[in-house]
Amino acid sequence: MKFQHLRAATVVTAGVLTAAALAGCSGGGTTAASGGTVVGVDYPRSDTDFWNAYIKYVPQFAGQFGLDLKTTNSQNDVANLTANVQTMISQGVKGVVMAPQDTAAIIPTLQQLATKKIPVVSVDTRPDQGNVYMVVRADNRAYGEKACQFLGAKLGGKGKVVMLQGDLASINGRDRTEAFNDCMKKDFPGITVFGEATNWDANTAAQKLQTRLTANPDIKGVYMQSSFALSGTLQLLKQRGLAVPASDPKHVFIVSNDGIPEELAKIRAGEMDATVSQPADLFAKYALQYIKDAIAGKTPTPGKTDHDSTIIQVRDGLMEDQLAAPLVTADGATFGPISSVKVDDQSLWGNAKS
Repeated sequence: MKFQHLRAATVVTAGVLTAAALAGCSGGGTTAASGGTVVGVDYPRSDTDFWNAYIKYVPQFAGQFGLDLKTTNSQNDVANLTANVQTMISQGVKGVVMAPQDTAAIIPTLQQLATKKIPVVSVDTRPDQGNVYMVVRADNRAYGEKACQFLGAKLGGKGKVVMLQGDLASINGRDRTEAFNDCMKKDFPGITVFGEATNWDANTAAQKLQTRLTANPDIKGVYMQSSFALSGTLQLLKQRGLAVPASDPKHVFIVSNDGIPEELAKIRAGEMDATVSQPADLFAKYALQYIKDAIAGKTPTPGKTDHDSTIIQVRDGLMEDQLAAPLVTADGATFGPISSVKVDDQSLWGNAKS
């Protein structure tokens, strides 16, 4: 039997939050829940709106679940994450929630935690080897597929697009890249894709996009694998006179991943065209629910959940709860097999009120 999860109302602030206020630097912090079970949560970074929103949600749900938090911030560095986990172990945590950005280099740390019988929930990323109690993420291959179907339809199956990849050392970067490329080759062979690895770095993304636009001024689409590239992309298009309405032949169609409030605002304003809403609130909620379940000795099983997702068996000893992540557009249209939701849909975490 699948165990059930509490369905609590989400009351959040999804705005931009500073690292100092929420997570410290690479050092740790404590959020008290009046004598609750102590768990460690490592925040992967605090330089994007998406992860700052996640950082905001975590203590809210920890209080709901009766958990005491020991928090750290690894600043997108697996060496920091390894050191932070050692600190958590010394603090006597009963479980660890992390979001390793390098999904291969984290394996020895996972092995150490397993030896000490400290359960782990991985958020947003899946380790390349080894086991954790649960992976909480969305279907990242679906991200790439949705971006492909949107751009393919908008470009009429022909033209050139740039894909600003994340980090190919990350399962997310690989999944999104492979799915986008596979979809383009299968469904839109007339579209040329320029893939640019950026290591989730905004400056690198802007530089590589500028180089591609210089060499190929007829590029008509940009797929950003995360909102980290949003500001630089929009600024560059504006400088080149390409920040024009979708009805203008010079328009460059932009689709992103994350669903942060700024992206939704840009879609409303016609400055970008679509995003895939990655659920920052549900990442926090179910990561903490699963770590609590792990400590309690509960055993999850594959299949449909009570929160509109599916738990899949990735490999022996590793399951993944694939949360819903809809394509968001101005009009809620359908693109090939992919339906979208309207940007003003109040179920989107990026539309949450303060």
